[in-house]
Amino acid sequence: MNRRFSLIGGIAAIGVMMAGAGLVWRRRKSEGPTPLPKMQSDAFDVAHVPLPPPADGLNVYFLGHSLIGRDMPAMLAQLAPEGHGYASQLGWGATLRSHWMGPDEVAGFAQENAHPAHRPVQEAIESGEYDAVVLTEMVELRHAIRWHGSSQYLARWARRVHQVRPETRLYLYETWHQLDDEAGWLERIDQDSDALWKEELIRRAMGAEDVGVIYRIAGGPVLAAVARAAERGELPGVERREDLFAIAPDGSQDQIHLSDLGNYVIALVHYAVLYHRDPTGLATNVLRADGSAAEAFTPEAAARVQALVWDVVARDPLSGLRP
Repeated sequence: MNRRFSLIGGIAAIGVMMAGAGLVWRRRKSEGPTPLPKMQSDAFDVAHVPLPPPADGLNVYFLGHSLIGRDMPAMLAQLAPEGHGYASQLGWGATLRSHWMGPDEVAGFAQENAHPAHRPVQEAIESGEYDAVVLTEMVELRHAIRWHGSSQYLARWARRVHQVRPETRLYLYETWHQLDDEAGWLERIDQDSDALWKEELIRRAMGAEDVGVIYRIAGGPVLAAVARAAERGELPGVERREDLFAIAPDGSQDQIHLSDLGNYVIALVHYAVLYHRDPTGLATNVLRADGSAAEAFTPEAAARVQALVWDVVARDPLSGLRP
């Protein structure tokens, strides 16, 4: 009898342990991947040494989603020095994780990459042909960090790029959230720039082994600076932040995708960071990726926008520019 009850008790105990383990597993799963530890603050600051300005046009690879899009890289190519080239892989709201897992995991893969500038990411990186690689993460960024292992997959991409070609310049493209974000569009850009993009993505990714240095392209902060200038009346012809954003096919305001004006601003940001050059004086009339003429700022507004881009980028310690 004692042996029998002992056996039953043992089985029961094992069952309780297994149930407990299941609860822990489910809890961990519900909490998302464990974030990487952050790189030490002093080491992180020292790592971001200024990069030498490129002498010639760069070959650039973009990995991300529609906040890169087709038009912005095409505009950048028209502004960049001779020899500039580019390719991309995009998806609908794609995460760094989904691109890592492969095309079947990237929503909208066929539709977003049906253009001549597409090149599969693994092929592109393995080629070692790119002087700079620009990565971006999906938004809502808090969800990406919690559920999709943003820092882990940023680290994986950076490590792979630098394993193939150590001198490749690697950038995280900081974007923005929806105009109608309940916490406020400008407020989210202001609070997330360092708290999330820097601390939760770049600093954690660089804490992993063999990742190398990840620099930043501060798209969101520049867009916020331009929007504030517009709403102060400093940009003739542009009065509201909404003017930087697209109109949806049904005539409603697109809450996250950019208009021609917004894409031009972001092309200027990439130009300033990648080439270490003040964009003042660059062309204001550019073409979309399909060859049609894009809407343009007035010359006066364009000059102010170009100055704002350089001011924000030059003050960002993660841009790779010399202070």
